[in-house]
Amino acid sequence: MRHTLVKSACLCLLFSGIAINGWAQATAEDVARLGKDLTPFGAEQAASADGAIPAWDGGITTAPAGYSAGDRHADPYASDKILQTITAANMDKYADKLTEGNKAMLKAYPSFKMNVYPTHRSAAAPQRIYDATKRIAADSKVVDGGQGMENYGEGIPFPLPKQGIEVVWNHLSRWRGDSVVRTFIDAPVTRSGDYQPIVMREELDFKYSHSGANDDNTSHVWNFKQSVLSPARIAGIVLLAKEPLNSVTEKRSAWSYNPGQRRVRRAPNLAFDTPRTGSDGLSSNDQTDMFSGSPEQYDWKLVGKKELYVPYNAYKLHSDEITYKDILTPLHMNPDYLRYELHRVWIVEATLKEGIRNIYKRRTLYVDEDSWMIIGADCYDNRDQLWRVSESHSINYYEVPTFMPTSEVHHDLQSGRYISSYLSNESKPFEFNVKFKNKNFTPSSLRRSGRR
Repeated sequence: MRHTLVKSACLCLLFSGIAINGWAQATAEDVARLGKDLTPFGAEQAASADGAIPAWDGGITTAPAGYSAGDRHADPYASDKILQTITAANMDKYADKLTEGNKAMLKAYPSFKMNVYPTHRSAAAPQRIYDATKRIAADSKVVDGGQGMENYGEGIPFPLPKQGIEVVWNHLSRWRGDSVVRTFIDAPVTRSGDYQPIVMREELDFKYSHSGANDDNTSHVWNFKQSVLSPARIAGIVLLAKEPLNSVTEKRSAWSYNPGQRRVRRAPNLAFDTPRTGSDGLSSNDQTDMFSGSPEQYDWKLVGKKELYVPYNAYKLHSDEITYKDILTPLHMNPDYLRYELHRVWIVEATLKEGIRNIYKRRTLYVDEDSWMIIGADCYDNRDQLWRVSESHSINYYEVPTFMPTSEVHHDLQSGRYISSYLSNESKPFEFNVKFKNKNFTPSSLRRSGRR
């Protein structure tokens, strides 16, 4: 008990210091810890006190023998056995390591369970990204009330965060490869388990991660183009967006192509809480990638770091030996294909600013310390009721390497429905580090992409 009280007192002092220091930048002493007692991305290098979370050993940095680009990713942990299965009946035993969203899922759906496996800290990035992180860590800073960044490029801007907004920017600008092309389905699932898959192709160019990127030559975080391939009623719709580095000086630029009208139009509403294309209203644009777009609508509070059971190393869910029908069951994805592990996560509380409209009044974000990816999110409605529970089931795409979702799922507790995105079990794996030309992301390119 004494140890717990001392630890709590230290945390209180730490976070009171954060409030006093405001936008304090990392010191030279802080930066020197990267690659020593902290990982190159700023995570705790050491194992947890009880050893349940191992020390970080670099993650998976190379593909296994026999792997070729374009192959399906084999599970490096296929021999692992389940440590425990958490259900509604025994969840109280594990309550201190469960998110509020997971507790709500277990209570709401007797068929939901969480299979917990041994923890593997598989997340990794190339050495140039680690080097860039250390290079920019002391100089990166948020500006304009957190709506933009300066002195930043290639690496993680705030590996030693002192504010919630810095954690959010780490997620928004984390390493995901230089670019990716992916074909996948979004599946809005009814309460009874019915769904019509929406087949999409996306091209993403992560400008901030390109070699040599900095705030002089990179005014956009990323360029994005999405083409709907099926079903026929919406096939041919194409969306294009360019995300600025600072939403005060420049707003998101977006266009859409409608095949029925054969016209390209500006799409100013392709942001914030407007429904995502094909989502049947089950997720919003700012829930893409768990949180996406300008952080301007919320105040972001850094709560601290905690050990929680979170989705991780979802190679079983990624397998091409299972079908969408195997995965997409009533109320939630088939839990037999889901893998949870104990990891340290940063917790950030988002509260909607006074006078701002968004369907989510509050959000709690759970951010993986090793990759800076939001791995879970709880979203609350305007009555402060927990409404939607989101998870990012991710793997290390070891040919890059990068840690990214193989499925992102949003559960609507009020309707008993959910949407699973980015499933690619029945299509080709994602293709990384594609060389794009500027003309790939221009309004004139939409019409060419939308032709059927």
